[in-house]
Amino acid sequence: MKIFNAMMAVVAGVAGLSVMPASVAAQAAAATPLAIPASDPKLNWGPCPPIFKGSCQIAVLHGDPGRPNADVFLKIGGGTELIPHLHTSAERMILVSGRLRVQYKGAKPAILAAGDYAYGPAGLPHKGTCLSKQSRTLFIAFEGPVDAEPAALQP
Repeated sequence: MKIFNAMMAVVAGVAGLSVMPASVAAQAAAATPLAIPASDPKLNWGPCPPIFKGSCQIAVLHGDPGRPNADVFLKIGGGTELIPHLHTSAERMILVSGRLRVQYKGAKPAILAAGDYAYGPAGLPHKGTCLSKQSRTLFIAFEGPVDAEPAALQP
């Protein structure tokens, strides 16, 4: 059945048609579009999980952080290091402002600049350090519920 649905989607795409399951169409009709600037004073900033020390705040942009598919802004204070940790969810990130060093277990550190994208697989330990003197903001889209637990980067 999955192969048939995939083939129908390809055929529909070639023909210029849209094939959308009824459940997806219903969700799309019920969703409210959003456009939120990172500097919006109405953002409701709260504390990060207690494992993170230093200056760290989080604002939920869309969804429920206790359920899959929540989007958040993470504000990291200048010079703040987020300890090695992992998430049970994969995460997709775009640095909104500043510079951030990110290191995943088994990979070389990467320096993100504003507009850069990073992907973190579920369960992979990583850490981040704000390289700016001022607080910087990171957009994160989680596939599963938002969580963080301490983890070791070294084997």
